Amino acid sequence: MPDTTTPEQHAVKPHDGRRKKILLSVIGVLVAIPVIAVIFILTFDWNKARPWLNAKVSEAIERPFAIRGNLAVQWEIPARRMAPGDRHLRDWLPWPHLIANDVHVGNPANMQQADMASVRQFSFSLNPFGLLHRTIGIPVLRFDAPRVDLVRTDNEHYNWVYKKKEEESKWKLDLERIVLTDGVVRFVDAVTKANVTAHVRTLDKDPKYGIGFEVGGSYNGAPVTGGGKVGQVLSLKDQDTPYPVQADMRSGPSRIAIEGTVTAPAKLKAVDLQLELAGRSMARLYNFTGITLPETPAFSTSGRLRGELDREYGRWTYENFKGKVGSSDIHGKLVYEGGKPRGKLSGNVASNKLVFEDLGPLIGADSNASKKARGVEAVQPGGKVLPVEEFRTERWKAIDADVRYAADKIVREKTLPISKLSAHLIMKDGVITLAPLDFGVAGGTLRSTIRLDGSGKAGNTIAATAKVQARHIQIKQLFPTIEQMQATVGQVNGDAQLSATGTSVAALLGSSNGEVKALVNQGTI
Repeated sequence: MPDTTTPEQHAVKPHDGRRKKILLSVIGVLVAIPVIAVIFILTFDWNKARPWLNAKVSEAIERPFAIRGNLAVQWEIPARRMAPGDRHLRDWLPWPHLIANDVHVGNPANMQQADMASVRQFSFSLNPFGLLHRTIGIPVLRFDAPRVDLVRTDNEHYNWVYKKKEEESKWKLDLERIVLTDGVVRFVDAVTKANVTAHVRTLDKDPKYGIGFEVGGSYNGAPVTGGGKVGQVLSLKDQDTPYPVQADMRSGPSRIAIEGTVTAPAKLKAVDLQLELAGRSMARLYNFTGITLPETPAFSTSGRLRGELDREYGRWTYENFKGKVGSSDIHGKLVYEGGKPRGKLSGNVASNKLVFEDLGPLIGADSNASKKARGVEAVQPGGKVLPVEEFRTERWKAIDADVRYAADKIVREKTLPISKLSAHLIMKDGVITLAPLDFGVAGGTLRSTIRLDGSGKAGNTIAATAKVQARHIQIKQLFPTIEQMQATVGQVNGDAQLSATGTSVAALLGSSNGEVKALVNQGTI
């Protein structure tokens, strides 16, 4: 058969061969690069990099960092730990898996040198595909037997924060989950005199919780005990899945118990908890919350606490709570919303039955034994009736408030003819206004508007004013123990306007000035 190919076609063949060789060479190089990288990672002694790594991390976190144990890189195939339906072809490619043993982080330079944290081993896998997009992708970061020692020596020196340089990085960290196994967290605080240790352990057969902890130690001289549970892993990527938490802590007469969920625990986006609180006085909660609450007898409450924290200022709602203050019942709803220059507490609180004696601590009118029980000094001199305990006006500027309170029934001695109470408290810029403060008295009403200026314009001294209206006070009910008064049908009406300065009830009453007007109808006193 004759050759039908043209000379030009014969001339192309050498060029095709060269192209094929170049193409094969390029493919060979592309294949060789990851193979060489794999061989390098597997055979390189990573312990030689420890001094450089320790120095760079120490410089970044501004405190000593050291990997003292073995540092190695292995390979992990992501598909083996994934559900079959979630696997893709690239998930069968191996990822580098770093393992570091005996790792230590020290205290900052301005504190006594000791370990702030240590871990027997931590490990994580690195997504190599993310590096192409300047993303450090870590699906799971595991800590085995971590120990953390949090220390505060005074209000300005504590070891759990460091100065972070505000420089925008071209790299992004994509950390999905943190897994913790058995470890220890210790908190030592010279300010609150706390020395508390939590032992963390994994829970193997709990369907809801994966990590448990037990707490022991002391707080302000009182023993601290308790424990709790949290979810098995801390998910940092799925921020919409509520993370379960449960805890019950006790210190002397104080108790806090929570059970519920935290949304986005890494950023603390929201909380939804059933909260139980108990303590010697509501005022003692100030050191924990920064919220000014009144002096009370021993109390206990139970209700739902919701926190909305994914906003400029956080909002906390304690709703449907019920409990006891002294011997009185209490229920209602309170809302605290942060803001500038200070946050604000608002809500409605009520009692079905108020034991009048339980109001004593509010103005320091309780016994020295009661004062000691609620955690304040026993300052009332013997033989004096008017309370000398000073008001804590320095706390009045910590928050603003708008709270209403009502008591349907008041339990009191027979000689005190008070039947019910309602009050509207407004606190703003260190000034407390009760407008009104109403009592049901002897078949009539006693309505007051009271203003207490504790803003600090006169040091710790309070400037007080009061306007009082008494209407339809029945004489026979006003003196229920005097037999001669029981036949009268008369009543008392009156007005009073007073002003005073002082730091306690005794000082205010002792310096009061003003006028009192009264009219008695159809009777004598």
